[in-house]
Amino acid sequence: MGLGAASVAMGVVPDLVRANERAPGPSLAALARGKGLRFGSAVGAGRAGSLTGTLDDPRYRQILIDECGVLVPENELKWYVLRPDARTFAFERADRIAAFAKAHDIALRGHTLLWHHPKWFPAWLNAYDFGKGPAAARNARALLVDHIDKVVARYPQIDSWDVVNETIDPRDGSIRRTVFSDAMGPEQTLDAAFHAARAAAPKARLVYNDYMGWEAGNEAHRAGVLKLLEGFRKRGTPVDALGVQSHLGTEDPAAAGGLGPPQEKAWRAFIDEATGMGYDLLITEFDVNDQALPADIDVRDAETAAVAKAYLDLMLDYRQTREVLAWGMVDKYSWLQGFTPRKDHLAKRVTLYDDAYRPKPLREAVAGALRSAPARA
Repeated sequence: MGLGAASVAMGVVPDLVRANERAPGPSLAALARGKGLRFGSAVGAGRAGSLTGTLDDPRYRQILIDECGVLVPENELKWYVLRPDARTFAFERADRIAAFAKAHDIALRGHTLLWHHPKWFPAWLNAYDFGKGPAAARNARALLVDHIDKVVARYPQIDSWDVVNETIDPRDGSIRRTVFSDAMGPEQTLDAAFHAARAAAPKARLVYNDYMGWEAGNEAHRAGVLKLLEGFRKRGTPVDALGVQSHLGTEDPAAAGGLGPPQEKAWRAFIDEATGMGYDLLITEFDVNDQALPADIDVRDAETAAVAKAYLDLMLDYRQTREVLAWGMVDKYSWLQGFTPRKDHLAKRVTLYDDAYRPKPLREAVAGALRSAPARA
């Protein structure tokens, strides 16, 4: 949102980790657990390509251990990382995160079985020849289902999957066109992914995940997501929850209105419609972009904390909200450092911990929202 408008398998952890400044009181995982929620974060397996934090950093690992009840691989389960070609799976990086989570008794989410956007498909998939006519649909379905079967079987500890990610074009609310939708049809592609995921993981929570926001300019995106969710229900597609990414203050690049104050009334109506269809909610990729805020650190931290608290209070007031996942825990690793950079070129302060691994007001805003959230049954 326009933040200026706000009212104001790892082994032994080295000793240097113990120098982290611990936040006072219970961990975020414990606060969430006390309300029937889960709190966690995305993380990368190693420095190469990681924009949310990395298991190579022992101080970062300790923050994950201290604060998180669930982890999600940042990129390691996406096709462009996992599938070097049509026959090969490169599980090593995802395996590392899965082993770390298991070693520290932290739950694991899966992201994502189908990022239905050609920009994020590997080149071989965008160029794949499925054939023509009915054979094309059969071949496309076979490739998609085989992928889902093998990935889900590899990680039985994953109990919540972002099955389909970002299939709605925010410019007009339509389903994105890909090689799969060309071969199978758009709804048929998405339905096939969810049915395959349900068969492979019958007890997992299956999620549709997207980045529609509460700022002006996201209206078409929200409408497209609601239409998609309604279609899932009409067709009996096994979708359990809507993943709301919650990159607060990060402009949707297709939003004509740009950044602006939150449309709280319209946002509540959107959430009401989604929950009214029987969907649970997950906050899947939470951070707060301070790109438009003053340079003064105290002012920025106060503003981001105020915005976060207002947003989380709203979202956690819905008992259907089951999880809160940060998209990274330490500022220097955030993807937002290189996305929509500040005009003054200062480093952003967008996550719960600063570059010295100290908890920030944003962390306390999250803790406060968890404390005041109603308990889930």
